[in-house]
Amino acid sequence: MKKINNFLPNQYKLTEKLPINHNYLREQFRNSNKIFHEIKMLNFNTDYTLGKKVNSVEKKFAKITNCKYAIGVGSGTDAITLSLKSLGIKSGDEVITPSYTFYATVGAIVQAGAKPVFVDISDDLNIDISKIEKSITPKTKAIVPVHWSGQICDMKNIRKIAKKNKLFIVEDACHAIKATRDNYKAGKYSDSACFSMHPLKNLNVWGDGGFIVTNSKKLYENLLLIRNHGLINRDTCKVFAGNSRLDTIQAIVADNLLRKLNNITSKRIRNAKIFDKELSKISEINIPKRFKNSQHVFHIYVIKVKKRDKLKSYLISKGIDAKIHYPVPMHLQPAAKKYKYRKGDFPHSESVCKNVISLPVHEFITKKQLMYTINCIKNFYKK
Repeated sequence: MKKINNFLPNQYKLTEKLPINHNYLREQFRNSNKIFHEIKMLNFNTDYTLGKKVNSVEKKFAKITNCKYAIGVGSGTDAITLSLKSLGIKSGDEVITPSYTFYATVGAIVQAGAKPVFVDISDDLNIDISKIEKSITPKTKAIVPVHWSGQICDMKNIRKIAKKNKLFIVEDACHAIKATRDNYKAGKYSDSACFSMHPLKNLNVWGDGGFIVTNSKKLYENLLLIRNHGLINRDTCKVFAGNSRLDTIQAIVADNLLRKLNNITSKRIRNAKIFDKELSKISEINIPKRFKNSQHVFHIYVIKVKKRDKLKSYLISKGIDAKIHYPVPMHLQPAAKKYKYRKGDFPHSESVCKNVISLPVHEFITKKQLMYTINCIKNFYKK
């Protein structure tokens, strides 16, 4: 077995010098005087864990998502795990989720004690709703749809399936802050929706952090308990639980970014529309299905292309940080061996993983950089 270590420092080095980069954190936090001032004030009042700033940011986040309650937690992964645990998901239960997602979605299900049951995806890269009911068994207890790259799933119909089969819904909305579909946001048609504030998410902090939103008072109160050791107060533990508190320092960073969120969102959408318009002219490129009645917020800009690996290498040689999100679907990962899925079980997911590529689309990408990227792609395909 390959030696396991912290691979991230070397990974950062691989692309840090590329001028058109997925990483925009230097630009995002170039002027952080206000954040540092607030952190300095925090050093005087010292409420580092679940401090007053956490409370105020939770209220703002609930308002942004049109939900009654928001709970700050340690990460988007924890948000999914804690939601499932609070709903009573346990060992022996099954949870349905798409085979094309980030590892955290499946890891969260497993950490809650359940078995992940995979379903293929549709042309919009989200879960194929027509396949969900075929995967339901007497052990199925929940569905975890994923709003891939910031495009909301068809939650109205997923809700109908869940209601008919008495299943919970926990939305993996880690890509989808400010995303809408038919004028609804994540959280409206589910038991909870889970968001990530990883440094490269649309709403980001200086490390890990996440939010859970819900309209259920009972679930909200359960989540408050299990994110903080099950404590009602300093001396009374109602249930034995873990620790997934949102640090006050991260809440300070999030609060400052919330003020910029509308601008962040609009610029990403603008950049993606330019890509869509120009790249749709190239026959070797397939753009995932878009919906007129939705606001797709583009955590990443993903397209299917021919000669994917050669195109990726070519773009990197031209200074463009092209990436693959992700080359292997979840059912074919080594960690999924025990579930006995096989190659060919989810053909659409497998096809996407072989052909998908991601281009930098964040709010600091300039029009000049967009056109340079487009022209490089056209040149590669000799258009």
